[in-house]
Amino acid sequence: MRVRSPNPARAQRLLATRKRPAVVPIESRIAILRHQKVILDTALAEIYGVPVKRLNQQVNRNRERFPSDFMFQLKPREFAALRLQFATSKKGRGGRRSLPYAFTEHGAIMAATVLNSKEAVEMSVFVVRAFVRLRAMLGANKAFADRIEELEKHLATHDCNIQEIVNVIKRLMNPPANRRSKIGFALPAARTG
Repeated sequence: MRVRSPNPARAQRLLATRKRPAVVPIESRIAILRHQKVILDTALAEIYGVPVKRLNQQVNRNRERFPSDFMFQLKPREFAALRLQFATSKKGRGGRRSLPYAFTEHGAIMAATVLNSKEAVEMSVFVVRAFVRLRAMLGANKAFADRIEELEKHLATHDCNIQEIVNVIKRLMNPPANRRSKIGFALPAARTG
């Protein structure tokens, strides 16, 4: 019986397809920190198909391209709060040892340009579209929130009017007890004397 050795090219293709992450909407990776919509370096590296270490290395080498409105590093308190949300491992247990970077919309595009990979440039278009969709959703939610606030104001005035109507109806349903005078003659009280 003859055993065939596996085709190396086919094995590489199988490994490449297994390593691809599941498709996750980019909007779910965008967080709001310091009143800005940002995407963390781990998510951005995954989207661009590069290791986080390589992304951060290229960012540090091209620091002049990333002003503070493009990218910032999280503070320990912010990272601790995100660690609770994302369920990452603790320091010293195989987890991250440095604070992550948060990229704004423009910083995410700039990161694609410093990576110089075809995948990063292609995915930067999707990242920009995700930020645009998120901005549109927040705008729609703002209009919706304004409308709800307006309705609440109307309800407050209507509640007062309704309460007044209910009070009047209660008074009409329960009129005060009137003392009726007796019909007939009333004898004067007997005088004693």
